[in-house]
Amino acid sequence: MRQEIRNWWEQAKKDLITAKNSSKMKDYYASAFWCQQSVEKSLKALILHKFREKFIPEHSLVRLGQKVKIPKDYLKDLKKLSPQYFLARYPDATEEMPYELYEEETVKEFIEISEKILKWIKNQLE
Repeated sequence: MRQEIRNWWEQAKKDLITAKNSSKMKDYYASAFWCQQSVEKSLKALILHKFREKFIPEHSLVRLGQKVKIPKDYLKDLKKLSPQYFLARYPDATEEMPYELYEEETVKEFIEISEKILKWIKNQLE
């Protein structure tokens, strides 16, 4: 595996650990954000692996997933996770503060989605 791909992949795995740690600390908004980041970085690792592209200025998990031909049943998961890139960070993205938007069950689902997608991507990278 090229170093550039390894860097994206390793950071994706660390971001998922951060998401889990944030959830344990009840920082659910942070967990949601790190789940999104984990999946985004893992998809970018796979794009680099498949297409040898350098810079990928895209944050839409759906578009990144479509580029790597992720299974269609995963697209609905990407649609749930993708908006967390901005919803979990910006107080003007909704009528609520980011730290008030999330509950434990929601974040638990995001972590499960992230784990499932990272597992699929790992298989693609091998």
